[in-house]
Amino acid sequence: SSPLIMVNKTINYWDPDFEDDVININVGGLRRRLSSSALSKFPNTRLGRLLTCDSEESILQLCDDYDVSAREFYFDRNPGFFLYVLHFYQTGKLHVMDELCVFSFCQEIEYWGINEFFLDSCCSYRYHERKLESRHYNWDEESEISDFNHDLLRYSTLCCGNLRKRLWLTMENPGYSIPSKLFSFVSISVVLVSIATMCIHSMPEYQVLDEDDNVLDDPVLHNLEYFCIAWFTFEVSSRLLLAPNLKKFFKHPLNLIDIVSVLPFYITLLVDVTLGSDSELGNLGKVVQVFRLMRIFRVLKLARHSTGLRSLGATLKHSYREVGILLLYLAVGVSVFSGVAYTAEKEEDVGFDTIPACWWWGTVSMTTVGYGDVVPVTVAGKLAASGCILGGILVVALPITIIFNKFSHFYRRQKALEAAVRNSDKKEPKDSENCPSQNHDSEALGEAFQEGGREDFHDLTRNTLPAH
Repeated sequence: SSPLIMVNKTINYWDPDFEDDVININVGGLRRRLSSSALSKFPNTRLGRLLTCDSEESILQLCDDYDVSAREFYFDRNPGFFLYVLHFYQTGKLHVMDELCVFSFCQEIEYWGINEFFLDSCCSYRYHERKLESRHYNWDEESEISDFNHDLLRYSTLCCGNLRKRLWLTMENPGYSIPSKLFSFVSISVVLVSIATMCIHSMPEYQVLDEDDNVLDDPVLHNLEYFCIAWFTFEVSSRLLLAPNLKKFFKHPLNLIDIVSVLPFYITLLVDVTLGSDSELGNLGKVVQVFRLMRIFRVLKLARHSTGLRSLGATLKHSYREVGILLLYLAVGVSVFSGVAYTAEKEEDVGFDTIPACWWWGTVSMTTVGYGDVVPVTVAGKLAASGCILGGILVVALPITIIFNKFSHFYRRQKALEAAVRNSDKKEPKDSENCPSQNHDSEALGEAFQEGGREDFHDLTRNTLPAH
């Protein structure tokens, strides 16, 4: 006798009394009974296609195992999500499972053959919003931590790899160890001293003049500048020598900032030694002075030691669409209100002589700065100014929420990466040579899921959607 006694090969149903049939579904230990009539309403889903199977091979293509005598089919899937699948067969509506990330949810509904079209209205907007946000975030925490772990593994093939790895982590992350905190403190102090030196040098009471009234460097400030440059050069050189991947080193924005912070000093030094002082160079001397002003970029070095500044940089980088929309709104508003103000005030001789001249007033008003150097005096001009100010408040406020949400995302990502750096030594595998690509953060997440997730799923089984 054939083992497929449940299958009626003639009409492709379980038996002639098809609508009265009940089958048992076992998903990860969660056992539920479903009627064939409920499954037949959705024939394109995985469970609906079970009803049309006419061979053992076709059944095993849809489930992991089955028991003929018990009419039970086994699926090695998420039992918590299966409760939502049951609810779908009972009501025809699918709801989002908040415990799953949006990509896992997509994988689950794809496995069960349920289309996104069946999402209920209460969950559809939230689901598509989360899905769109996830696609926009190109920096993923797990992928970045994985890249970081791969960079650490490069040290195993380098000379003095373990020592170089520890030195690199000490310089890269202030929370890695006590020496790294001390190094970060010294680095921040030198940056602040360098900025203070540059500011003090611009004050007349600290400037020294020669016989030709040319400004000379104060000896103390000059020595401090040399000390700061020596420290910055040491930092850049050390990071360059210790970096596990030179290609990534020169692509990293913080490393480029380090290079830009010391490059102007050596360019101006080279020009002074080979061609003479600024006063003897004419126009070239002005170019050298511009290079010296580039020292102000040293303040950006603080981003290496500040999670908030790094998060702000990532937010601005990934918010170019929102910033573009903001600039577009401002440009339209400035053009419209400038034209209105010009029409109302052109006869009053108060600074609204041309439309381009009104653009300055429109920009200052829409951004709510309000210098007060140009103000309307007519009633029509004041009404235009009121509309410009109110419109500016609304326009500036529109993209703020989106930008803030992105800032929160990147701040959490930076914190996760810093935690991975701090725990990099604790999570080294005992036999790293045999499993070099092991992702310890994923393991920890998986262990937490196995320990706590199953109990949560059983609680869901008992307390949420009713069984059929």
